[in-house]
Amino acid sequence: MKKYFVIGNPIDHSLSPKLHNHWLKENNIDAIYDKKKIDENDIENIITKLKNKQISGINVTVPFKKIVIPYLDKLSLEAEQTQSVNTILLNNDNLEGHNTDIVGFIKSIKNLNFDIKDKKIFILGAGGVVPSIIFALNKLNVSKIIISNRTKKKAEDLKSQFNNLEILDWGDINDFDVIINATSLGLNKESINLDFSKFTNNKLFYDVIYNPAETNFLKEGKKLGNRTENGKLMFIYQAFEAFKLWHGVEPQINSNTLEIIKND
Repeated sequence: MKKYFVIGNPIDHSLSPKLHNHWLKENNIDAIYDKKKIDENDIENIITKLKNKQISGINVTVPFKKIVIPYLDKLSLEAEQTQSVNTILLNNDNLEGHNTDIVGFIKSIKNLNFDIKDKKIFILGAGGVVPSIIFALNKLNVSKIIISNRTKKKAEDLKSQFNNLEILDWGDINDFDVIINATSLGLNKESINLDFSKFTNNKLFYDVIYNPAETNFLKEGKKLGNRTENGKLMFIYQAFEAFKLWHGVEPQINSNTLEIIKND
C-alpha cells in the first residue's frame, strides 16, 4: 500500500487526509494519506523516505513551503517563480517540487463569478501561500497588490521577488476591492484586531483558512455588508491538482466533496 503525507506545523487543522482518502477510495487506489506534524530538522528524513520509495508523495504546508526546496532535484516553473512548493513527487528518481496553490486560488476566484480584473487587492500576511496568491493575482490582471505583514521585513522581501507590490505598515489600511487574510490568525479563533469599519458593501473578504469555516475576519466582513469567502475551494482545487500529479486521475468535485471537508 502506498503512503502519502501532508507535513506542516501546525497540522491539526488540515482536512487533507479526509479529502484524499475519500478520493483514493472512490478511485479504487490502494493507498493511504495521513498528516504529520514535523519540525524543520525532520524534513531531510521524510524526504529521504520519499527518495527511497518508502513514501509515494508529500504535500507541504506552513511553514515549510520554501524550506523544502534545497532538498529537491527539480522545480516546476510555478514553484521556481514563487519559491514555494506544496506538492512533492518522485519522477524517474528525481524529487520534483510543484506548486498547485496557484491554480487552486485562480479556480476558487473564477468559481465565485467575481470579476477580479483591474481590482485593488490588499493582502494580510507575507508567508506560506502569499507568493502563490501574488503570482495568481498577476495572472488575473489585477490593478494593484498591497501587502501588510506584522513583520514588515518579510513583506519587503516579497517585493524583491514581485516588484509591483506596495507595502504598508501593519495597521494601516488603504482602500481595496478585495482583502485576503493569508495569516494564520483565525485558525484558533483569534481576531485580527484591525479596523475595517469604513469598508462596507461590495468588498470581497477572502480568508485562505478553511477550518474553521468562518473566521472572525469573515464574520466581521459579513457584518459590514461585504461578500465573504473562505479557502475551502482553493483547498479542494489545489488537492485536485496534487492528486492528478500523483495518480494520473482527475478526482470528482461535487457537492459530496464539500460535505466531506466539513469538520466534524
